[in-house]
Amino acid sequence: MKNILIINGWHAFAVSKGEFNESLSTISALFFKDKKGYTVRITEINNDYEVDKEVQKFIWADIIIYHTPIWWFSIPFKFKKYLDEVLTAGYNNGLWNSDGRSFDNPKINYGTDGLLKGKSYILTTSWNAPKEAFTMPNEFFNQLSVDESVLSGFHGMNRYLGLKLIKSLQFHDVEKNANIKEELSRYKSFLEINFDVFL
Repeated sequence: MKNILIINGWHAFAVSKGEFNESLSTISALFFKDKKGYTVRITEINNDYEVDKEVQKFIWADIIIYHTPIWWFSIPFKFKKYLDEVLTAGYNNGLWNSDGRSFDNPKINYGTDGLLKGKSYILTTSWNAPKEAFTMPNEFFNQLSVDESVLSGFHGMNRYLGLKLIKSLQFHDVEKNANIKEELSRYKSFLEINFDVFL
């Protein structure tokens, strides 16, 4: 049995309705609920949550699936607040005990004392930016990938906790030019191809 925690990092703000990330979250939930060998819990950042219960969800989970839009080159502010609250409450409480260094040699082993080792995560992000903004010469991100640029800190946070990345999936140009049906199908195919291996 594998425990799956799905976190939908979208929340209401300005004109954002979060329909794409809600669809991804729903696909994840239905996929694992219908599949033998998995138990699912879901957190919706747009709804109220209890910090201590969220810490316990991280401890309980074998795989965490984050679904989030990218707003102004970062995750939405309520999602950031959620992570700040939950990960801080997880100090000496099941998520991490220290930054991994010792007083004897404080220059090495930073970020090695996370308590979620053996657990994994998936990250999906939705963008207004086209894929070419990351891949073409002289474009905005100077040919740095999503994971090397905007998401490097998010991945660092997960490594700090001891989590291992399964896959980072990006959905580009969602506001203007994406084929939404095709992109959602791409995500569902990813789940179908990859998740029997965890049983």
